[in-house]
Amino acid sequence: MQTNLYALVPLVAPLLLYGLAIMLLFKWKKPAKLLIETIGWLGIFISLACAFIVYFLGSSQSMLLGSSGLGFAIRMDPLSITMLIMIALLGFIVLKYSLNYLDGDDRQNIFIARLATTIASVELLVIAGNIAQLFIFWVITSICLHYLLIFYKNRPQAVAAARKKFIVARIGDFSFLAACILLYLQFNTGNLELIFEKASAVSSLNTALTSATILLVIAAVLKSAQFPTHGWLIEVVETPTPVSALLHAGLLNAGPFLMVRMAFLMNMSEPASLLLIFIGGFTAMIASVVFLTQPTVKIALGYSSVAHMGFMLLICGFGVYTAAILHLVAHSFYKAHAFLSSGSVVDTVKAKRVKLPSRKGSIGRIITSIMIAIVIYGLFSWIWGIKPDEEFALMATGAIIVMGLSQIIAPALDSSGGIKGIMKSAYLAFMVALAFFSLEKGAHYLLHSQIPTHYEPTMVIKMAVLSILILFALVVLLQLMAPNLKKGSFTYNLGIHLRNGLYANVIFDRLIGALKKDKFKWANLTVEEEQREEQRSSEIKLSLESQR
Repeated sequence: MQTNLYALVPLVAPLLLYGLAIMLLFKWKKPAKLLIETIGWLGIFISLACAFIVYFLGSSQSMLLGSSGLGFAIRMDPLSITMLIMIALLGFIVLKYSLNYLDGDDRQNIFIARLATTIASVELLVIAGNIAQLFIFWVITSICLHYLLIFYKNRPQAVAAARKKFIVARIGDFSFLAACILLYLQFNTGNLELIFEKASAVSSLNTALTSATILLVIAAVLKSAQFPTHGWLIEVVETPTPVSALLHAGLLNAGPFLMVRMAFLMNMSEPASLLLIFIGGFTAMIASVVFLTQPTVKIALGYSSVAHMGFMLLICGFGVYTAAILHLVAHSFYKAHAFLSSGSVVDTVKAKRVKLPSRKGSIGRIITSIMIAIVIYGLFSWIWGIKPDEEFALMATGAIIVMGLSQIIAPALDSSGGIKGIMKSAYLAFMVALAFFSLEKGAHYLLHSQIPTHYEPTMVIKMAVLSILILFALVVLLQLMAPNLKKGSFTYNLGIHLRNGLYANVIFDRLIGALKKDKFKWANLTVEEEQREEQRSSEIKLSLESQR
């Protein structure tokens, strides 16, 4: 990778946002809509310009501002620029939405300043060329998020969620710091490019490097709200909607991004891959089931985000990093839209009084839907020339897509839409498969220089992958057959337990003492707010006891 001055071009985007934050905090009483939108458009233009630079001139990195191999450096490569474009687009949308959302609020300028600072810090995280910079902005984004979560300090649930997030984030920060120290001691540099080159040159990782990869996994898992530390994410529904959109569509992605950025190391560590597979797979499975039982849209979207983060980490454990980035980008735009439009969607559904169709169907139709999904998957595997013996991990990822396709086709077979409805669902499933395989190939073409090539996994990894696939298949099959199951006390109680997230959040609250009064003095809650929080804690405890 070349060292060039033009590698500093991406730095302009976050600097503009930092400048905006300073002006809002120290000069203006009310944010200027035209200026904020102009800075948002400039950020998008700069990120697109960087994409053209990388395409025509290749990857590059700026000179190091620091010493002893540690410091500040900007890295321009396909991965960092892909993330930069995504963040610039989402940042512009969230900032523009916030102008109307908090219009008339006395502290609107403070909120937008914090929002701009957070977006800028995330941009500096993804374009980092040195592990020191990567770690520093990893921590800064977490702190910025904390102050966004407690923007309304009179909302005890948001404050309580911020408390738990603060504890979880600090544990993740210490894990990341320990990993960075081990990497620096092993490679005598903080330059990411040199670390990747030296890692690629060794045949296997020693104990120190293996420990570093495990610590990186712990940092990513805690950053992305994985089971059982996911409770804080479910409780941030009382924060302003723009914060939820930015959190779920942007900041949670730091975990999968870290795994992809460190792919040259992660790919060589069997223990780290196993951790990703089991933690990510279990989280994706549990959160996706709990998601189906939630009665409120924002909590349901929260569990959806937990499940998607788990799926991304799972396929990082598989070694299919291009699919992880593809899913990351698609999920970010979907979740930003879902949160920003959640209020209007609820109003629309209430106004139209939508009645959900019956899902009850025969076992034969369930089997038919699975067979159609397998045929579609096999067709595209053959078209794109995927070889099971050489691309085992990609085939496993595709198998999960098959399970998703069956969920699309089965309702059509069970409905009264006739042949037209069946054809429509089959077409939709076909398009989903087409999008996955086509975009995965495109993502691999764009990012191949920043990720290791597909490798033959060890037998242990293969067994772990097959175990997760079997569990996924059982859960999907049970979900398809659920409408046919006899309603009784068991299914009723199971539904209650799932709606409460299997009480993982309550247990985690007890472990860290989050339910104890005055545990965190820095929250500065009023007497009335403390009483409300104590009442909420009592209700949680009573709920747990009643379910027992």
